[in-house]
Amino acid sequence: MLVFAASDKGGTGRSVTSANLAYRRALRGDDVCYLDFDFGSPTAAAVFDVPDVLRGAASGGLHSYLRGAVAEPLRIDVWDRSEHDSLRYAPAGAGRLVLVPGDLSGGEFVTGKEAVNRCTKLFARLDEEFDLVLVDLSAGRSFALDMALESTVRPELRGTPCRWLVFHRWTRQHILAAAGLVYGARGVLANGAALGHDPDRLRAALRFVRAVVPDPDSPAVKYARPPQSVWMHAVNRRLNTLAAENQLGHGRVLGSIPEEPVLKLQEQLITDEDVLETQVANPETRNALEQLARRLVDDAAWEEF
Repeated sequence: MLVFAASDKGGTGRSVTSANLAYRRALRGDDVCYLDFDFGSPTAAAVFDVPDVLRGAASGGLHSYLRGAVAEPLRIDVWDRSEHDSLRYAPAGAGRLVLVPGDLSGGEFVTGKEAVNRCTKLFARLDEEFDLVLVDLSAGRSFALDMALESTVRPELRGTPCRWLVFHRWTRQHILAAAGLVYGARGVLANGAALGHDPDRLRAALRFVRAVVPDPDSPAVKYARPPQSVWMHAVNRRLNTLAAENQLGHGRVLGSIPEEPVLKLQEQLITDEDVLETQVANPETRNALEQLARRLVDDAAWEEF
């Protein structure tokens, strides 16, 4: 299965949540490959705590591969190379967890036919080898997003299950931006249809993920001054209405990730040790990530409402 992670803005939690989903699926026994298609800022290795490629590979990464400079992109075994205490050894029963980084200072680039051909071949090979291939795309209407749409309509990937996650924060601007990215005149559905995707099938394969969502029952809200509490609840109701009006309502949402202090200060994997032993992370965040990882591969969660 190929899963594409997109967002219209930066700062949505797309990369850190996607990395946590890859980690959670690997813990469940899946062989997982994470492709850092955030061409302008290939820093996914920082979330996995792989020190020598924090800002991308010195050579041989995805940029090099897509431009034809190398026959195969660099692969990194996260269990073997991570300096995170909880990732230094694969836990019993865990599947493979492989990172394919971009190139250091690779930057965005215009994609031509040959790059799309190489991308398609890469997706097809990895789909055969791994249970889950998670592709972290650049933010916005990017070359990476266009390449993913064009590749997945090719005959080589016609029978490959593909799912699309669109991330947004729980704010008015981010809701409007996410709606524009998907439903706008040059959005995912319109561009996908122009490239040959069936609009209904593409829409059915797309869900939204809300990130940095304040909990109305959290102490920050519960014990706020009365005027603040009233205002926050009123804003939350307006955001729910706005999301529904823009086709981002609950029936289109795969999951929500609560506001988490650890992720505000450091984009990282949320491990069980972070919750149970050091207690630096909130159990609600760990549970939300675990639920999202389950629903990612649960066909029932992708049925149309």
